Amino acid sequence: MSDTSAGPRLLGPAEVRQLAAALDLRPTKQRGQNFVIDPNTVRRIVRESGVGADDVVIEVGPGLGSLTLALLEVAGRVVAVEVDEKLAAALPDTVRAHAPAQADRLEVVLADAMRVRDIPGPPPTALVANLPYNVSVPVLLHLLQLLPTLERGLVMVQSEVADRLAARPGSKVYGVPSVKAAWYASVRRAGAIGRNVFWPAPNVDSGLVGWERRDPPATTASREQVFAVVDAAFAQRRKALRGVLRGLAGSAEAVDAALAHAGVDPLARGESLAVEDFARIAEGLPAGAGG
Repeated sequence: MSDTSAGPRLLGPAEVRQLAAALDLRPTKQRGQNFVIDPNTVRRIVRESGVGADDVVIEVGPGLGSLTLALLEVAGRVVAVEVDEKLAAALPDTVRAHAPAQADRLEVVLADAMRVRDIPGPPPTALVANLPYNVSVPVLLHLLQLLPTLERGLVMVQSEVADRLAARPGSKVYGVPSVKAAWYASVRRAGAIGRNVFWPAPNVDSGLVGWERRDPPATTASREQVFAVVDAAFAQRRKALRGVLRGLAGSAEAVDAALAHAGVDPLARGESLAVEDFARIAEGLPAGAGG
């Protein structure tokens, strides 16, 4: 790694506004654009993520480059996926100006992270991003599925979403995001982020979610079958599984058989089950259910 004197100059409030003005950029709510203006915050995110010189990091929604520059300070390579053409085109110039010694370690991909199908270059090992809040969960799940080489990551999301992603069975906020994220990874809440580190300041609080890849539950059911059971179980919250799974299974008898196979009480609710329980239920359903 280069010595710190040649390290990136991070963006503060003045630089962020300057870059935005040069691009005639007005942050849009539709794309969840809130740019981090505090160097300490991006350094904290990178530190908490644990990435290092051997990592190929995916960043989603790099915006004006605040987090990108902090990642380039430590990561071997950063692939920034940006849907906004203007921002994607400007990012390499910003990096060349603020981190000339690290500029060759950046690759910008102009794409919608929800629809991206491949990532150029060496297989990515980490995902670190300030995710656009309106699509944070689907983007995270899509990338975890698409890129099995991702070993760990840290994402900033809306505080309530962070709670849901890291929730355990029995928690009031445990639900579909909690279970589906647990299929891929061990997830933890990794801190809170104040509103004043963003421009414009969002009207919601933000939270950090860290995760480490783990093997999915051992099961003969496919991921699609298990996720179909999860979706059905939470479609009518606070209702017993025996009732809510009938549509998926085809009959009350098929539900009873699947729940018996899984060792799950028919009167249990989805909120009380771990991802392994959902996998066992999916295994016991008739062939074709949820596939």
